[in-house]
Amino acid sequence: MSETVTPTTVDELRAAVLDRPGTIRLAGAGTAADWAGTPAPADTVLDLTGLSGIVTHNPGDMTVEVGAGTPFTQLREELGEHHQRVAVDPARAAEGATLGGLFATADSGPRALQYGSLRDLVIGATIVLADGTVARSGGHVIKNVAGYDLTKVLHGAHGTLGVVARLVLRLHPTPQVTATVAVPCARSASADLARRVADSPVEAAAIQWHGSDRGDRLLVLVEGSERGADTRARRLAEAVGGELLAPDDAEAAWEAHAASVRARPADRAVFRFGVIPSSLTGVLDGLEADTGGLAEVTTSPRTGVATVAVPADADVVAAAHRRVADAGGTSSLRQRPAGADLPAFGPAPASAAVLRAVAASLDPDQRLGRGRLAPWIPAPTGVSA
Repeated sequence: MSETVTPTTVDELRAAVLDRPGTIRLAGAGTAADWAGTPAPADTVLDLTGLSGIVTHNPGDMTVEVGAGTPFTQLREELGEHHQRVAVDPARAAEGATLGGLFATADSGPRALQYGSLRDLVIGATIVLADGTVARSGGHVIKNVAGYDLTKVLHGAHGTLGVVARLVLRLHPTPQVTATVAVPCARSASADLARRVADSPVEAAAIQWHGSDRGDRLLVLVEGSERGADTRARRLAEAVGGELLAPDDAEAAWEAHAASVRARPADRAVFRFGVIPSSLTGVLDGLEADTGGLAEVTTSPRTGVATVAVPADADVVAAAHRRVADAGGTSSLRQRPAGADLPAFGPAPASAAVLRAVAASLDPDQRLGRGRLAPWIPAPTGVSA
């Protein structure tokens, strides 16, 4: 049975890694516990929720350093008092997801269209490596690991390679208002419509297609001053035949979108993938033909990212991964029914060799998160996953 340790400082975290020589699994709020590969049994579970709270906030510089175990909603509320924000909007924030968990899973949200992901907003980090080394990137360096930008390496690493203790983030001002335009739109027409929106002067913060019981429609989010955002949104609605939603209806529309993204159907696997935008419609059509129908579909036509639910069958999931890979994209599982043995990732890309080399350098014994990135990072020789 695993021992659970909850460090509250970087020193305690380092000591926990050094004092426990076996395998380690990282844990937070648990909102992505079934994402990616199934973790192998670990000797120790490091509960990072004790590393919580703002360490340093510089409102004038618009930066903040925060513990990785901080719930994202808590951080959003505290920064909101200064009319600032971390400009990502992941769906599972409502479930209590921590900043470190969002970073480790490369989760973002609709506003990634304008602001990018946490990979783009994190400007520094404090990291504890598997051998107890404390490394900092971005700012004062305690120990520099030559050749690696550790914040980029650990983004999306699912708790492997190193333990993120703190993150330093670039902030954005909170907009005075937001406005949402909803346009009835079949999925097959969403790419062309989204292109029209993107080519317009509206400067959308997010463009998402969502199929729901409210109908299939494109949602466009506009941010800015009270007068400016409203004017731009109204002009867009007139130009594309959409409707400017009332504030309560807009909130409901985006919450329905988020609920679809974080849905956990009991008999299906949730599948997240990204391809070049021009390939998105073709891949979705192919997946629908392969599986006999998709559920909980949300897409970002301008970034090429989609979330869908497919039958929880190993052959079906493997074929879905291959279809995305054939289009030059990447994919991963975001949820599976309890006990289902499903492939978490598609065929290994050429860059997987680099990933394995980095893993061999940073964590040669694969102490951290063993199994999370399997089979791209296989278990060490002579060790079962």
